[in-house]
Amino acid sequence: MDAQSKSFLYQYLNNASPTGFESSGQQIWLDYLKPYTDTYFTDVYGTAVAVVNPEAKYKVVIEAHADEIAWFVSYISDKGYVYLKRNGGSDALIAPSKRVNIFTKKGIVKGVFGWPAIHVRDIAKDEAPKINNIFLDLGCESKQEVLDLGVHVGCVAVFDDELTELNNKFWVGRALDNRMGGFMIAEVARRLKENNVKLDYGLYIVNSVQEEIGLRGAEMIAARIKPDVAIITDVCHDTLSPMYKPVEQGEQACGRGPVLSYGPAVQNNLLDMIIDAAEQNNIPFQRMAASRSTGTDTDAFAYSSGGIASALISLPLKYMHTTVETVHKDDVENVIQLIYNTLLSLKAGHDFRYIK
Repeated sequence: MDAQSKSFLYQYLNNASPTGFESSGQQIWLDYLKPYTDTYFTDVYGTAVAVVNPEAKYKVVIEAHADEIAWFVSYISDKGYVYLKRNGGSDALIAPSKRVNIFTKKGIVKGVFGWPAIHVRDIAKDEAPKINNIFLDLGCESKQEVLDLGVHVGCVAVFDDELTELNNKFWVGRALDNRMGGFMIAEVARRLKENNVKLDYGLYIVNSVQEEIGLRGAEMIAARIKPDVAIITDVCHDTLSPMYKPVEQGEQACGRGPVLSYGPAVQNNLLDMIIDAAEQNNIPFQRMAASRSTGTDTDAFAYSSGGIASALISLPLKYMHTTVETVHKDDVENVIQLIYNTLLSLKAGHDFRYIK
């Protein structure tokens, strides 16, 4: 990874982009992509799309989602403690002792998730952190003091953690799900431009909003673009890390390459093209069965606009929806290479139908 890519990665990953409030991260992402694409557009809820060959009739999407889990302020007590609701799949169990940034019209307000000490709790009846008992301490002694800081019901709070490296092999941080995907598709666009690749179709590099609350951004943008093909990248669980059940959840692990999903939403002819690209370019990959749905933006694209040939390339990840989400550097590079080489093998007008 060169210095330019690494600088973008850190700037993009360290920026907060909670669901419904993704615009600052989207601007960072678009600014990076502008030199490598022909044009761009955004929709009313903030999904960002950079385009190569916008005049082309045959349209191919590569997509990730931009949003991260967070919290909404929902109640402020008379003593100045702040209670919350989830914004996406936030985990109350990991919250105590974490620092947060609360975003207000006056700027960022710092807070901490407080929790009583172990020796003052009744261990036999010890209650786990839950959404109805975790709270933020902003250093205020009254509700009015909280309000004076600019914090009100509806403000969004994000864990205050940044991207780091682990043993020079892994990236670690919050929101790798799925801003690492946004990074990877941006790198694909950069490499196409720098290698002077001339595509004979329109390429739409899509960074969707609001995936964490039900694939909403992808639903909106798929209906607008109406692509012929969609290749989605997201994350999946490293099931060889402790406390997973590979017999039930499949066997996927960091460091073994991108994970390719099988399931009704995945168009098998497109999947075969991706597998061919992997095998022809010696890119390691893993397989996963997704059952009824993938749970990713793949589902939104596949079933939009009369049906779009869609497939999912996942990045294996440890500790999803924590502040120490962990991915292997080699997997990041191999996802980029797999998407890149699949795009090289795809030609305008390709008909993915099973029966012709």
